[in-house]
Amino acid sequence: MMLSDFIDHPKKTISPWIFLLSSLGFLFLFRKSFSLLKWVFITFLRPPKNLRNYGSWALITGSTDGIGKAFAFKLAQKGLNLILVSRNFNKLNEVSTEIHAQYRNTQIKIVVLNFSGDVAAGVREMEAAIEGLEVGVLINNVGVTYSEARLFHEVEEEVWMNVVRVNLVGTSLVTRAVLPGMIKRRRGAIVNIGSGAAIVVPSHPLYAIYAATKAYIDQLSSCLYMEYKNLGIDVQCQVPLYVSTKMTSKVALIEKSSLFVPSAENYAGAAVRQIGYEARCMPYWGHSVQWFFASLLPEAVLDAWRLSIGIRRRGKAC
Repeated sequence: MMLSDFIDHPKKTISPWIFLLSSLGFLFLFRKSFSLLKWVFITFLRPPKNLRNYGSWALITGSTDGIGKAFAFKLAQKGLNLILVSRNFNKLNEVSTEIHAQYRNTQIKIVVLNFSGDVAAGVREMEAAIEGLEVGVLINNVGVTYSEARLFHEVEEEVWMNVVRVNLVGTSLVTRAVLPGMIKRRRGAIVNIGSGAAIVVPSHPLYAIYAATKAYIDQLSSCLYMEYKNLGIDVQCQVPLYVSTKMTSKVALIEKSSLFVPSAENYAGAAVRQIGYEARCMPYWGHSVQWFFASLLPEAVLDAWRLSIGIRRRGKAC
């Protein structure tokens, strides 16, 4: 090779298309890396808020079983006094006794409210029972679904009306009852328990009414977050996937917890850490991982998968 080959050979240039594609690839990787680091921080490293700053009392609906009961224990651990709301007086007393055994300084009030009955009258009685209490945290946990997978036309009117009454009307009325005190004090946190049935998958066939009510909860939370954040009130929709509870054991045939199906206690522990932050969150890390992989699939695939699961469960029920 001659020296003139180095001198006379024209300098090679990078194609603008290659440069553009390389830049886009770098930006894509940077964005994904940033999202991953943000998720790790939010899920594992971000310090939880001091919930007592919202007020000294927390009100939990559906507080005698599952996620609601687990929330009650976690909030007592955080130093909050509790208002336990449920339809069964004996169960409320049992849970109150259990909590007092661990957290002796926790004040507890119990309110019997049957969300399947006259909800408006029950909420008025609840308002009277909590008058004068500084309710800083509200956990709208109460919720019901069908006992088995069914096509829409197969669900009795009494059944689906009860789902609407409990999940939609109950949550709305309890929130409306607690908000004025929070507005007056200019602080408060409201947590509405949503569902992956309305958020993660495009549709949730064979549980249509349940999924629709949970979509309402998600939208309600988003709107209230914007309406009240400037008044010091943090509204949040928490989105769980399957959690090992009595309801999921009946509906989803899940008998025990696992890596991706946490116990109610493990879920509530993660959920309490997220109160007061984003308008919508998926507190448990295993659920977030499942949500991520679900987001990579086409909607048609997710729809077909959910339908096949519903049909199998319907077949077992028959």
